[in-house]
Amino acid sequence: MDLAPEKPAVFQDVALPTGTTLAGLSALVHAFGVQAPLRELSCVSKRNVKGHVKEYRGWRIYSKRYELAPTVEAHLNFAMRYESIDLLVLKRVFQVLPPDAVREYVRSAPTSVLTRRAWYLYEYLTGNRLDVPDAPNVTSVDLLDSEKYFTKSSGTLSRRHKVRDNLLGTVRFCPMIRKTEALKAYVDSDLAKSALAVIGRVSKSVIARAASFLLLADSQASFQIEGERPPRNRIERWGRAVMQAGKNPLSLDELIRLHGILIEDNRFVAGGLRSESVFLGEHTSDGEPLPEFIGAKPDDLADLMNALVVTNAIMKDGDLDPVLQAAATAFGFVFVHPFADGNGRIHRCLIHHTLSERRFTPPGMLFPVSSVMLDWIDKYRETLQAHSARLMDFIEWTPTPKGNVEVLNDTADLYRFFDCTQVAEFLYGCVKRTIESDLPREIDYLTRRDEAVRDIMNLVEMPDLMAEQFVLFVNRNSGTLPNKRRKREFAALKEEELSALEEIVRDAFEGFDEPPGSNLLTDDD
Repeated sequence: MDLAPEKPAVFQDVALPTGTTLAGLSALVHAFGVQAPLRELSCVSKRNVKGHVKEYRGWRIYSKRYELAPTVEAHLNFAMRYESIDLLVLKRVFQVLPPDAVREYVRSAPTSVLTRRAWYLYEYLTGNRLDVPDAPNVTSVDLLDSEKYFTKSSGTLSRRHKVRDNLLGTVRFCPMIRKTEALKAYVDSDLAKSALAVIGRVSKSVIARAASFLLLADSQASFQIEGERPPRNRIERWGRAVMQAGKNPLSLDELIRLHGILIEDNRFVAGGLRSESVFLGEHTSDGEPLPEFIGAKPDDLADLMNALVVTNAIMKDGDLDPVLQAAATAFGFVFVHPFADGNGRIHRCLIHHTLSERRFTPPGMLFPVSSVMLDWIDKYRETLQAHSARLMDFIEWTPTPKGNVEVLNDTADLYRFFDCTQVAEFLYGCVKRTIESDLPREIDYLTRRDEAVRDIMNLVEMPDLMAEQFVLFVNRNSGTLPNKRRKREFAALKEEELSALEEIVRDAFEGFDEPPGSNLLTDDD
C-alpha cells in the first residue's frame, strides 16, 4: 500500500532536517494522522551520512542507503528492524492501517523474524485476527530482543506466530525498559550486595538507629517534595506505614489502604479511586485551569490499576531486576494518578514496597530515595515531565465550572503503555547514592556520635540525652556550643569543662563531611 508523498516541514512540533524524508513510525504516524507521541523520530537523508546514522536535534537521521519505497510495508519493516518498540504508537498505527496492508506484509515474508513480530503485535494490540495461515514450521523467536530490552525471564509461546511473548506486562498495562549502557552498568553493579557489606561492618544497635533516622528522613522528604510540612505525628504515622511496605502483596485494596493512612481526614479528600478528573498545574486569576499534566480518566482507573497490579506480579515472577520493577510500578502509578491527593507519596512508598518485597533492601531498613529526590528535585521533576509532557498534546480537555478539567477523548492507552527507561535510570541513580553515600555516612555519623557521647559522659556526668544534644549542638555550630545553649541547658558547665567537651566533639568528627540532615537538630529545635 502506497503512502501519500507529502513531506512535512515540521513533525510533532520538531522541524524536519533539510533534505530528509520521514521514515518508519514517523512516516506512518504522519501519513495516517495517528494521535500518539513519538519518542524516537526517524528520517532518511538524500545524502550520505558519516557512520550511516546520526543524532541531530531530536532526530535520528539515516544515510541515503536506507532510502525506502513509499509503502506501508517498507516503513513498517524499517520500524521493526531499526526503531525501538513503542506499543502505544504501534497500537494506534495498527488501528488505522487497512488490514489488507498488514496481511500482505505478513504474507510477503511469513518466516521472517521481523514480520512475525509485527504480526504478533498487530493481533495482540488490536485484538483482530488477520486472514493468514499460522506461521510455518520455523524456529520460534522472542518478541523483544533481550540484547536491547529488559524482559521477563521466560516467555509465553504463540504457536500461531512462533513468537515468545517476553513483555514485562500485558496488553492492559505494559512498560518498556531499553537496555541502555547506564542501566546495564547499574544492574551489573549488584548494589544490594554492597548495602549488605556496609551494614555488615557495624553493630546491630547502630544499624537499628540508622534505619530509624533514614526512615524519618525519607518520610519528611516525601512530604516536603509535595510542599507540605505536616506535624511530626503525621510524619511518624506515615513512616510506620512505609516500614510495612512489602509485607502485604500489592493489590488495589492495599493501595487504597495506604491512601487511607495517608489521608486520615477525608472530609475534603475522598478515599479510594477518584471520581473526578485530576490535573497538575495552576489556575488563572479567573479560576481557569492551566494543566501541565492530566491524570487518567476516572472511568479508566479501576482497569488501569488492576492491570498495573498484574504487571507488577509478572515482573516479580519474571525475575526482573528489583529496581527496574520498582521504577515501572511506582512511576506507572503516578502517571495514572488514581487518587484525588497523595499520589506522589504513595508512588514513593511503592518504591520501598518493591525493594523490600524483593529483598533488595536489607531487613528492617529502607533506602531514603525520597531524600535524594528532594536533593535532586529539579532532575526529579524533569524526569517526570519528560514523559508526561509528551502526552498533553494528545489529551483533549475542557474546563469545568469548578475549575477542574473534563477529558473529552479516549486516553487510557496513554497511561497503559510507556517507556520506563529514563525514570529507571533516575531511580537507580537515587538508589546508588543512598547505598554508596547516604547509608555509609549515616552509619559513620552515628559511630562518631557514640564515641563523642561516651567520652563526654566519662568526663562530665550527665544524662545520655543531654550528652547527645551537646554533640548535636556543637557539631551543628562548627565545633562550638551556641551561646544561648551555653546559658540555658549547659549553664552548669565550667569553662574548662566546656572547652574539653567541645574538643571531644571536634576530634570525633574530624574529617567528616556535612552530616545528613535526618539526625541533626538546628539551633532552633
